[in-house]
Amino acid sequence: MASEGDKLWGGRFVGDTDPIMEMFNSSIATDQRMWAADIQGSRAYAKALEKAGLITSVELEQIVTGLGKISEEWSKGSFVVAKGDEDIHTANERRLKELIGEAAGKLHTGRSRNDQVVTDMRLWLRDSCSTLATHLLQLIRTMVNRAAAEIKVLFPGYTHLQRAQPIRWSHWILSHAVALCRDSERLGEIRKRVNVLPLGSGAIAGNPLGIDRDLLCKELNFDAISLNSMDATSERDFVAEFLFWASLCLTHLSKMSEDLIIYSTKEFSFVTLSDAYSTGSSLMPQKKNPDSLELIRSKAGHVFGRCSGMLMTLKGLPSTYNKDLQEDKEAMFDVYDTMCAVLQVATGVISTLQINKDAMEKALSPDMLATDIAYYLVRKGMPFRQAHGVSGKVVHLAETKGVLLNHLSLDDLKSVSSLFTSDVSQVWNYTHSVEQYNAPGGTAQSSVLTQIQQLRSWMVKREE
Repeated sequence: MASEGDKLWGGRFVGDTDPIMEMFNSSIATDQRMWAADIQGSRAYAKALEKAGLITSVELEQIVTGLGKISEEWSKGSFVVAKGDEDIHTANERRLKELIGEAAGKLHTGRSRNDQVVTDMRLWLRDSCSTLATHLLQLIRTMVNRAAAEIKVLFPGYTHLQRAQPIRWSHWILSHAVALCRDSERLGEIRKRVNVLPLGSGAIAGNPLGIDRDLLCKELNFDAISLNSMDATSERDFVAEFLFWASLCLTHLSKMSEDLIIYSTKEFSFVTLSDAYSTGSSLMPQKKNPDSLELIRSKAGHVFGRCSGMLMTLKGLPSTYNKDLQEDKEAMFDVYDTMCAVLQVATGVISTLQINKDAMEKALSPDMLATDIAYYLVRKGMPFRQAHGVSGKVVHLAETKGVLLNHLSLDDLKSVSSLFTSDVSQVWNYTHSVEQYNAPGGTAQSSVLTQIQQLRSWMVKREE
């Protein structure tokens, strides 16, 4: 059992903590991931203490040197977590005392674990957002490059999982890339809100010892200082927002995965996944399962659960800090790890999958040009609503005769509308069909090339 007198909070208590409670209360197994952030924050705080005259320059040097040794131990994997280290703050301060003696006890002057832990979290998440942004940008780049390389390929576009209109394969790829661009922008906006300094807020009331928060802000490269000390130590909006960001990003990736899972079936055979991102069956040797995509799809539900769980924790808390908030780090770390894996796997899938151009083009059928018939009549002067009805009658006529739409004779078409002439034959050309959608955002080659150029320009700006 741990003696209370050795803890950061132990002076008021007598006796020992129940060993089960000791384990229940401990977060060191989770939050030790923030060791670098914790040391970074402590270095800055030590400088602020020295400036405020609360420690001497000699003590500052001792503390900074000791923290450097602790950082080296963590980096090499030689740091030993002691039984009484309930969290990363306790572990680092305990080790600092072992290294430099009583001067270590001055480091916590005016600082609470309440403002310390949220500072650590913000430092950690700030860097993590940058890592995720890099992975996300690489996925988008891979998709855009693929769209440029395969711009000539046509295949069916779907609504309600029914064949709708011919589109370019590149247009499909870019539809998902654009959604991920919004995710990238949202992540950048979140990082700005993460990068606000809470250190110097104490437990709830602030700091009474002349700590220079502007100095802390500059030392830790934060963009701003928290406005209210009570809010600073208790708000976890930045965690909730990060979890929601991941949920929305995974919604987009799950939808893309679902399409590719369908396209990879024998019934479609539009794409073939690389063996590197597939697995087999323990019973059926012929099977090639899209496990990478299925796992991406399932991770969406996992992350949704983390997000909703965090919101449920937050919604019933009284002011200000409550131990419930210990759950925030586990959710944050887990979702970060999940997103890192998902983004890299998705990039691998997109970069290595093979397309079956022949199967894609064979899946195109004349009935998908029914809207083109309506547009043909519109160009002849017929109001669209009337043209839509005429096109429907043409479809019905083909079904009645048991022939494909493009096998109706000109006389058959004229029996529905006198506006049909021999030039209607152009309607049955799939390339002609997609090329008419040349407005910005459309599936014509010129429109898709413009989208590619715009996304490439966007990526250059994001890299800068």
